[in-house]
Amino acid sequence: MPSLKDLRNRIASVKATQKITKAMQMVAAAKLRRAQEAAEAARPYAERMDAVLANLAVAFEGRDDAPKLMSGTGSDQVHLLVVATAERGLCGGFNANIAKLAREKARSLLAQGKTVKIICVGKKGFDVLKRELGQYVIKTIDLRNVKTLRFSDADEIGREVLSMFEDGEFDVCTLFYSTFKSVIAQEPTTQQLIPAHFETDEADAAAGTSAVYEYEPDEAEILADLLPRNVSVQIFRALLENAASEQGARMSAMDNATRNAGDMIDKLTINYNRQRQAQITTELIEIISGAEAL
Repeated sequence: MPSLKDLRNRIASVKATQKITKAMQMVAAAKLRRAQEAAEAARPYAERMDAVLANLAVAFEGRDDAPKLMSGTGSDQVHLLVVATAERGLCGGFNANIAKLAREKARSLLAQGKTVKIICVGKKGFDVLKRELGQYVIKTIDLRNVKTLRFSDADEIGREVLSMFEDGEFDVCTLFYSTFKSVIAQEPTTQQLIPAHFETDEADAAAGTSAVYEYEPDEAEILADLLPRNVSVQIFRALLENAASEQGARMSAMDNATRNAGDMIDKLTINYNRQRQAQITTELIEIISGAEAL
């Protein structure tokens, strides 16, 4: 049984930890607002970019002169997985959930005899994946020194992916990140970047009410400019969604840790009081017994 001094030290230690988790929760709450605003502001642009490209892509369906970023290489043997996670931990299952989704995808591809290459954007994703898939990780991108995410950060990653595609290093590129839903809900998401995959409005397509646009210059020239840019736009959106999701997950995790620390302090305090009362009772009995012996 621990002594009173040990219990006092334990209580003081847990209280110190509780102060840290409470402070981290408050910092995450402050950062969350800015990160959420940035993520929500990026969504309309990325979604509209997809809509424009989807409309343009209709003209090239089944054509041999379709852009390579849209039609692909004609093979799906080599897959590049871009796994975007956080640079820091203490955010619950945020990093683990994204890495789990990527790991399941990699296992499925390897079971089919495909070749897998992985780029980790963020230290924590690499820490999780290296145990099982470390041999397939070809690059780790460190963003720890980036205070505020900018499009240039995502564009650098996008240009590297495009360069690899032009060199024939992969056939299909898939992006993994977490979509921000709320403080307590972040959804691990998979998005195919290359060949470009666009969501179409099934209701409009079925009704035949989708708008018809005329483009100047022609569709091929516009796609040649927008398709490479779309890769960077979608990566930028994923990084912003991740930033908001990370702060939301950290806020929830630190709130749980603070409450758990409070429960532990209460239990330790009860044990301390019981043991102290037992020690006082024992001392009183010894005093009374000594007085009666006299």
